[in-house]
Amino acid sequence: MNGRIFDIRRFSTHDGAGIRTTVFFKGCPLRCRWCQNPEGISADRRPIWFDSQCVRCGACVKAGHGGLHFKDDRLILDPSADENWELLIEDCPPGALAMDSRDWKTGELIREIEKDAVFFRHGGGVTLSGGEPLMQGDFAVELLKELKKQGIDTAIETSLSVPLETVQAAAPYLDTIYADLKIFDNEAHIKAAGRSNTQIRANIRWLLTSEHRDKVIIRTPLIPEFTADEENIGNIARFITSAYPEVRYELLNYNPLAEAKYRLVGRSYCFEDNPSPYSEDTCRHFARVAAENGVKNLITENMENIK
Repeated sequence: MNGRIFDIRRFSTHDGAGIRTTVFFKGCPLRCRWCQNPEGISADRRPIWFDSQCVRCGACVKAGHGGLHFKDDRLILDPSADENWELLIEDCPPGALAMDSRDWKTGELIREIEKDAVFFRHGGGVTLSGGEPLMQGDFAVELLKELKKQGIDTAIETSLSVPLETVQAAAPYLDTIYADLKIFDNEAHIKAAGRSNTQIRANIRWLLTSEHRDKVIIRTPLIPEFTADEENIGNIARFITSAYPEVRYELLNYNPLAEAKYRLVGRSYCFEDNPSPYSEDTCRHFARVAAENGVKNLITENMENIK
């Protein structure tokens, strides 16, 4: 079985317990305006250009057939053009062109992951991220099954914007499920993420009332103007605790570093003036809102030492 992967990040300490290898799946059904990994939104493979590596020699433009041109000292790519992108990438002298992803067979990807096996024996493991891993549900489940056969700890970071059957197929092979619930109000969710959250909420309720509920950590990223307000946090807290009073809930501080990726994929970022992360006091305020609305098990380690 083939799966499309846009990154494999080794020695990660922020995607689950211990030292982990995080596998980033290409494609996501949501279009969150603040997405931290915009290169993973589209399911299609496309060429990308690295500004800092380009020497503006023009070799690619001369060798191409209209799919590349310079404008204001930037190389503009048309992924739909009839170009031999693999050849253009191979012939780029400074290596400033690349494809944004690669297709892997399950066995190939397992062998690549096995290079990090020494770390998995000491509390680490493998995390599936994205994009949305469950958008490639069959491949994700097959990969998880193989990892569990080898006794490797598994985790997933998912929006849960997929059919319930896909969640049910993957859950038995996961040790930790990080599930996002970004915006509780459905209309606001559609405006900010491009899709209803009805399926997301249904999947969360199923997980939190199933035998897998103690594997689940619900997450809300604190995004200025979108998710970080008392009403939203309070609504989410009441919803998840009504399903499972002992649910674990994590608030993630805003990360401004994603902005630089948007130029790489030719997209516009949601903020004209990129905000700073929230102060520790503000993060603690939102944590109190969650607690006042029923959350007993709040994860706030990511908020410590924030200036």
